[in-house]
Amino acid sequence: PWTQKENGIVEIKMENKGFFNTIAQKFFKRPRFSNIALDAYGSNLWLCIDGNNTVSDILKKMEEAFPSEKDTMLKRVVQFLTTLEAHSFITRKK
Repeated sequence: PWTQKENGIVEIKMENKGFFNTIAQKFFKRPRFSNIALDAYGSNLWLCIDGNNTVSDILKKMEEAFPSEKDTMLKRVVQFLTTLEAHSFITRKK
């Protein structure tokens, strides 16, 4: 689950699962859920991920939103998508 705040920032609600998180929750009163606020770049990219846009489509939209970073945009988009996938926030369409 995620929400978009009034300022446009996307906040993702992440459940802290697993053995060590369970221990931390019980003994150290750690929260079961964490809210991860993305920056403007991450929020913009997150909103482009709709299941229909390809990486190429997302890249074009990001280049339009951040024209001064056009030269490094491909690397940033791929890196961000890889991070989201590694943390199971997104999955690849098959």
